[in-house]
Amino acid sequence: MALQVSAQFQPQGQLLLRYELTGKLAQLRIPIPQAPTAVDGLWEHTCFEVFVGVEGDDTYHEFNFSPSGQWAAYGFSGYRQRSAWAASQPPAIRVNQLDGQLRMDAQIATADLPKNTGDFMLQLGLTAVVEQVDGSRSYWALHHPEAQPDFHQRAGFILSLNPYPLE
Repeated sequence: MALQVSAQFQPQGQLLLRYELTGKLAQLRIPIPQAPTAVDGLWEHTCFEVFVGVEGDDTYHEFNFSPSGQWAAYGFSGYRQRSAWAASQPPAIRVNQLDGQLRMDAQIATADLPKNTGDFMLQLGLTAVVEQVDGSRSYWALHHPEAQPDFHQRAGFILSLNPYPLE
């Protein structure tokens, strides 16, 4: 299996993520299409995730995107400390599965990114959970700061993006 992820800001400020999982997809449990609703526990099966924080701020948001089209969004005031935040709108998710490739585009509204009161970089942790047909899971990330995967560790948010267009 191989996983590639790209992240970029759109002209209106939305964050667009593209996940491409390639390999022997028949060996994976890939959730079937469902109504695009918010659902907890998506990380227990194949799903793609992003953790977004503002440089110098402990708060962050977590977004989970299932190949089913379902999604989840959570706010945190610090390491694994859930806050009352809720997404203002569902992310736009588009999934295509071809022979040997699963591609998902997920777009997050600007209003649902963490508040950035200065001209600070956003720090992203790009991650995925991949479930095999036998129920075992592998945990993918740009960086695992510890021996055991823990996507909430801020040291794993290693992709920095400038949310402000250069003029």
